[in-house]
Amino acid sequence: MDTIVEIEGLTKTFRNRRGIRDISLSVRRGDVYGFFGPNGAGKTTVMKIMAGLSRADRGKVRLFGHDVAANYEQAMAKVGVLIETAEAYGYMSGRKNLEMAARFYPGLPASRVDEVLELVGLSNVQRERVDQYSLGMKQRLGLAAAVLSKPELLVLDEPTNGLDIEGTVHIREIILRLAREERTTFFLSSHLVHEMELMCNRIGILHEGKLIREGPRSELLGGRFATLEELFLHEVREERRAIAHV
Repeated sequence: MDTIVEIEGLTKTFRNRRGIRDISLSVRRGDVYGFFGPNGAGKTTVMKIMAGLSRADRGKVRLFGHDVAANYEQAMAKVGVLIETAEAYGYMSGRKNLEMAARFYPGLPASRVDEVLELVGLSNVQRERVDQYSLGMKQRLGLAAAVLSKPELLVLDEPTNGLDIEGTVHIREIILRLAREERTTFFLSSHLVHEMELMCNRIGILHEGKLIREGPRSELLGGRFATLEELFLHEVREERRAIAHV
């Protein structure tokens, strides 16, 4: 099975001394990899480095075998990204925003905009100005932009942020369908353990900048834990106990 994401020894320290430390992991084609932990654990920092939006102090990220820092264009050629807040031009309609984004992908059929609007459930509001959209609608538009080019890897930071229950279920179904039918690989972050449990076949648990547990979901639970929430709380307690005894 192809390795799509390779992260080795990733480290970045900010002025407040928070950051990430020596993170290593890999993601294979077709995986839905869930990167979860509390707010401030370092999830977005890792994803920004993956997307070339920030530089690590040490370590490497390779996407499709290409080093992001050294060969950015090759590394990102088949990647779609939605990190933090979805950005769009508020004075334009949702459709116009997507049509403008489509210009960056030569050869993309015009029908693709209609396809992604339908996919994320925005067809009925595509002519409305984005500044009239709710937070959840903006998040859907950001996802539409991320999948516009039919990327083979999607890096999504809190993809269900701002969505109601129906919207959350819809996005989950989209992710699972793309992974199953098109073998799209996903690297997702969230602090919502329940969503990770329903979507992801592989899990990485991040706590205070450190990857404290990582692997296939079924192996991590291993019959010992009924839910990822139980696993997470156990791992955090063990990590704190280990630190206290250093």
